[in-house]
Amino acid sequence: MERTNVPPAGPLDLPLSLLEMGCSGRFELITHPTPGQPLPPLTTLPHGLPPTCLSLEKEVEKQFLRDPGWLPIHDTDFCFQKFLKVTKREVNVDSLLTCSPAPLHSGLSVVRDPTTGLLLDFNEVLLENTGLSAKNSLSFQRQPGPLSESLRGSTTSYPFLPGGMEELTLDQIKKKSDLEEDVDFENELLRVAPGLKTGMDFTDKDAKVAKPEVNLMSLLTSYDGISEFHRNVEEKEEVKETKEAPTLPRTNSLEDLGIKDAVSQKSKEEKSKPQEKPEEKKKWAIPVNISSPCDDFYKRIPNPAFKWPFELDVFQKQAILRIEAHESVFVAAHTSAGKTVVAEYAIALSQKHMTRTIYTSPIKALSNQKFRDFKTTFGDVGLLTGDVQLSPESSCLIMTTEILRSMLYNGSEVIRDLEWVIFDEVHYINDAERGVVWEEVLIMLPDHVSIILLSATVPNALEFSEWIGRIKKRHIYVISTLKRPVPLEHHLYTGNSTKTQKELFLLLDATGNFLTKGYYAATDAKKERTSKHAQSFGTKGTNHSTTASQDRAVWLTLLHFLSQRQQTPVVAFTFSRTRCDDNARSLDSMDLTTSIEKAEIHSFFQKSLSRLRGGDRQLPQILVMRDLLKRGVAVHHSGILPILKEVIEMLFSRGLVKVLFATETFAMGVNMPARTVVFDSIRKHDGTGFRNLLPGEYIQMAGRAGRRGLDATGTVILLCKSGVHEMSDLHAMMLGKPTMLQSQFRLTYTMILNLLRVEALRVTDMMRRSFSENHRDTQASERRVTELKQTLSSLPPLDTEGQLTDLLPYYHTVTEIRATTETVQKAVLESVNGLKALSVGRVVVANNRQHLNALGVILQVSSDSVNRTFTALIICEKGNEEGGGGNNSDAFPHLFNTALFIPEGPCSHTVQKLKLQDISAITVKTLKVIPDRIIDNYNKRQQPRFRSDPPGQAISTATQELLRLAEANPGGVASLDPVNDLQLKSVEVVEGNMRLRLLRDALREFNCIHSPTFAEQFARVKERMSVQEELDKLLFLISDQSLTLLPEYHQRIKVLQSLQYIDSSGAVQLKGRVACQISSHELLLTELLFENSLSPLAPEESAALLSCLVFTQNTQVEPHLTNTLKEGIERVLAVAKRIGDLQVDCEIPQTAEEFVGQFKFGLTEVVYCWARGMPFAEIAQLTDVQEGTVVRCIQRLDEVLKEVRQAARIVGDSVLGSKMERASLAIRRDIVFTASLYTH
Repeated sequence: MERTNVPPAGPLDLPLSLLEMGCSGRFELITHPTPGQPLPPLTTLPHGLPPTCLSLEKEVEKQFLRDPGWLPIHDTDFCFQKFLKVTKREVNVDSLLTCSPAPLHSGLSVVRDPTTGLLLDFNEVLLENTGLSAKNSLSFQRQPGPLSESLRGSTTSYPFLPGGMEELTLDQIKKKSDLEEDVDFENELLRVAPGLKTGMDFTDKDAKVAKPEVNLMSLLTSYDGISEFHRNVEEKEEVKETKEAPTLPRTNSLEDLGIKDAVSQKSKEEKSKPQEKPEEKKKWAIPVNISSPCDDFYKRIPNPAFKWPFELDVFQKQAILRIEAHESVFVAAHTSAGKTVVAEYAIALSQKHMTRTIYTSPIKALSNQKFRDFKTTFGDVGLLTGDVQLSPESSCLIMTTEILRSMLYNGSEVIRDLEWVIFDEVHYINDAERGVVWEEVLIMLPDHVSIILLSATVPNALEFSEWIGRIKKRHIYVISTLKRPVPLEHHLYTGNSTKTQKELFLLLDATGNFLTKGYYAATDAKKERTSKHAQSFGTKGTNHSTTASQDRAVWLTLLHFLSQRQQTPVVAFTFSRTRCDDNARSLDSMDLTTSIEKAEIHSFFQKSLSRLRGGDRQLPQILVMRDLLKRGVAVHHSGILPILKEVIEMLFSRGLVKVLFATETFAMGVNMPARTVVFDSIRKHDGTGFRNLLPGEYIQMAGRAGRRGLDATGTVILLCKSGVHEMSDLHAMMLGKPTMLQSQFRLTYTMILNLLRVEALRVTDMMRRSFSENHRDTQASERRVTELKQTLSSLPPLDTEGQLTDLLPYYHTVTEIRATTETVQKAVLESVNGLKALSVGRVVVANNRQHLNALGVILQVSSDSVNRTFTALIICEKGNEEGGGGNNSDAFPHLFNTALFIPEGPCSHTVQKLKLQDISAITVKTLKVIPDRIIDNYNKRQQPRFRSDPPGQAISTATQELLRLAEANPGGVASLDPVNDLQLKSVEVVEGNMRLRLLRDALREFNCIHSPTFAEQFARVKERMSVQEELDKLLFLISDQSLTLLPEYHQRIKVLQSLQYIDSSGAVQLKGRVACQISSHELLLTELLFENSLSPLAPEESAALLSCLVFTQNTQVEPHLTNTLKEGIERVLAVAKRIGDLQVDCEIPQTAEEFVGQFKFGLTEVVYCWARGMPFAEIAQLTDVQEGTVVRCIQRLDEVLKEVRQAARIVGDSVLGSKMERASLAIRRDIVFTASLYTH
């Protein structure tokens, strides 16, 4: 609004002024009460008229001269004091004491006339949850935090309540803490308060006797909805009436009634069980059938949020239908099948709903690419990575998973508006280092956020989705594609003899048939060539490595052949960076581009690098790459400068790069398909040693072949340079199952501290929900526990009177004997001597349902080493051959009664397969038997027509021998001792054997075995104890004690307590708060901060030292360091050693050397020189580390410096904070921090 200059009031001016009435714009004139003093315009509003225009002078004075934040008022500088006098600035101490007003506990609500809408009255309404804030509540009802923290949140804020985490259950609330005690409200109440003479009288006067039960259901009969309940209650009442009726049978014992009671209870339970069944089988993951076409798609979604220029596949339509219904989906699709469609639809839908979507990807390069793609499609897209933050207020945010994790832990306000989180390349959860981040994010996401998971094909998509569904308590729809849209053909290429240089041997055709014919043709061709070679040059062993010149010849012929057949662009996967570079350089004679393409490449290259400084444009790597690119060849691996990598990716996607030598990282998500993929070798080094490619890795890389809409099939070629690979290896690699999604969950100090800061979240909850604990189905276990408890209460009571007093100790002794015997027997079976002893002809004592201490002789031993069985001839009573009237071995009588079985009547026999547990002793005796004859004769007499034949000679001799042995030693035959006779000297066998002797002797002392009802009572004990044992086992499984990571959790807590990050009660201290700020190597950095190790150093020195946290490779070059840096390194290593030793003392399974060894100082000198302003070209000369790696380390170092800066602010060390700021500015320059081409 323009300022109008009003002339001063003259004598002719009327003594009038304006009064503004309300805010509707009505004015009234008022006359001056005192003439000569004009009134300013007035208003009825409380704060005066709205300002017309602020004077600039006042504004400047207010902002710069009177703002205490701007001026250091404590400065004693003379000139400054004079300046204060000039500005006449009053010191206002009270302004330092600000206190935020308490939240209003009530608000006003309006009462209106329902017909006219007139205001009638105001009511005061009490507000709930007014005290909730980001510092004390997980609820979405809490007030938003300050604007500065709305994006990333703050380490002092609580996260929002993760979905699927229950509020406290009633049981947990009922559990009393140690300080609470039960008050008995009937007895022992204090009656007189201190200081008073009389008190309360609690005696019963005329207390009315209340009915024991009020049947609430009878009050609710009028409601139809409760009719079913009502019916149940009526049934129960009937049961009760029959119980209470006086027609109970007369009995002398109450037990009979009790038993009947239990039976009726049981039948009731059985009735109610079938109703529970469907609830039990609740499946969270729902596979979606995509084989049938989705015809009614456009009917169900008449106006979709996003339209594509092509017809969607069935799997895409199914996914979109689920997204429209706000369900979560897991899409496991082949490479290039079009998973991005699903993500695009979710983004479009959230823009329509005016909510937000977060798209996370594992790799920064992928985030940048997606940012460019989505920016062109949707416009309203932001990017958050470690070093870049572009339009963070957008509705679609693209970020790395780590940033989403910290936003969730720090309670970022973005989460409130979030509708979708899209996880791309979920199979990255298998990454040992970073996989845990995905699990943390999935567990921490709140309830209102739906999840979209996109992944390559994985075999256990259902199991993984079931896990997510269970922890989030929502259905996950699993959609997988059946086949690739562009099928692949896999070939072998054997080499460069004139005969085979134009020949590819097809090994796996487009329909997935493995052709052995092609394999043998390739081996023959290779053989023929090597034998010719051997004839002329003498024999030569086929070695795995080939010389560079041979390599060069193979590549030249192959690429020549492919470009003739117009099979370019080609991606050549090579599993070593130097090999990539060498191969590309060796193609110096090859030119694959036309002159028009050359011009296009040149102009694009120059334009892209125009933002670099002059010196940086002349870097050797850039010059080499420029020459390669002009000929259509390029290299892509982590050693290449990021800006060059992007230039190469863009040229490749435009089809101007014909041959790209790349490492495995190129296949990870970078959506750049080619026509042909060539594998230089199928062996790679995985950090520990060389191995063949896994099927998952091979499919991921081979999947880059075949561009949808351009190629009918994709071609994959395996080079056989030194010899054809083994057929079994090839078959396993091409047709094997891709890698399963496996949990890489591990505890990190940051995770523990972040959860400990919030009382409502427990680390054990996080562990219980991790994918590694997926096998625990707690809900099913809890249902089973209640069932078992009911069963226990319904079992008949035990009789432990008189002789049976020691029944329970007897049971426990027997159980221990059985367990110990089992372990000893297992050891016997696994030993050589034991198997020799249990050979044909050995006499054993058999005990099972049918036999009690009966002698038998072994006839046959099965060859199955897992469940070995022994066929034996055993003596028995006549008539008991089939085991009809056998004794019940529940009471294990053979354990205390070693008398051998001697038949009372004529002796008969049976041939049986015995398991190991049926053989209670191996005697010292052996018999000469003819096993085949015995078995044949016995089997023959089992047939009905030979049933009455007399037993054969061999059988009767053996039976007589066994009977004679039993009669000679009725007390028991001497048995082989595992330790002395079988020579088993392992500790557990010796101890087990001694323990068995003691236990067996103890058994004879028990009284209960003489009781007449012993067998029956023992069966009862056994039944009760087996239920009890299962119950204990389940209760243990449900409890936190059974978590696999629990011991490690306690060890890590011990470490944090001894370093004083948390106190003994688990409350996070200042050091812990600082460590929360830091995402990796939090202990080392925090210790360095608190020991003041970084303060004495210059900014560039501290940056150089901290490079050890981000650099992970080994270097051969010895850096030249200043003395302060050397001392600094020693100090860092000393702190690391101290932490490492402490971890070992707390029993964490990582040696101190391993802990110290992860900090590598190879780039210290490089970073030091870079921070002091040395040009990049000179820095590259200082080390053997490749340029791309150096750039990436310096970029990551900048993130570490930011974290240290924030941490220093928390501690209150402003000097260190500004030092880190300066260090950050010193390294943020030139080629290292050129902005990505994708984001501009």
